[in-house]
Amino acid sequence: METLVTFIVSVVLHPNMTDTDTGLRIRQKAHELFMQYGLRSVSMDDIANSLGISKKTIYLYFADKDELVDAVVESEFQKNERICEYDRSNSVNAVHEIFMAIDMMVEMFSSMNPALIFDMQKYYPKAFLKFHRYKNDFLFNVVRDNILRGIKEGLYRTDIHVDIISRFRVESMMMSFNPEFNSKLKLSMAVIEEELIIHFLFGLVSVEGYHLILQYQQERTNKNVNDAKK
Repeated sequence: METLVTFIVSVVLHPNMTDTDTGLRIRQKAHELFMQYGLRSVSMDDIANSLGISKKTIYLYFADKDELVDAVVESEFQKNERICEYDRSNSVNAVHEIFMAIDMMVEMFSSMNPALIFDMQKYYPKAFLKFHRYKNDFLFNVVRDNILRGIKEGLYRTDIHVDIISRFRVESMMMSFNPEFNSKLKLSMAVIEEELIIHFLFGLVSVEGYHLILQYQQERTNKNVNDAKK
């Protein structure tokens, strides 16, 4: 009965909001707070207070925090898959695709708490298992496809062992989440990840690809300078 009353009150306060809208708002706010503070330190009360709703309303859509974390992680995977597909379809070449990915990584990592993956692994094993599969299947294949594309385009070296280097890149993505690694550098995750990607890319390219890297780097520098002047 109490749950029903909470639901009715929620509908009265938000008469134009559907169940789907409310569930989406909860998931989006949880994502925002998780990214900023990590998974463990954000409580259901924090999410409810940030949205101006009761915690009981959240439980109408998500049985517990584990389920909410799982939903946020799944949603993030789906969004990243759409971005990767866009980058692949709209990039001029394999090197350009990597630079489009850098822009996405910088934006995402600029607001991400380094403790996110550690929290997931230690406290939310179901979500971490999903992340583990996503990393080893989807991300691996994205990297592998890019390397094969670059070789075909003559922009990457032909002597690359594709599977070894693809796996190396996937594992190196996790370095910026390692507290021991990033705490000693005292740099943002975005800066660390961008440096790792560029280092990886220079190791892949042919002479033609090398010149493309320099071209795209200069274009990014010019864009950043122009944006700073606005």
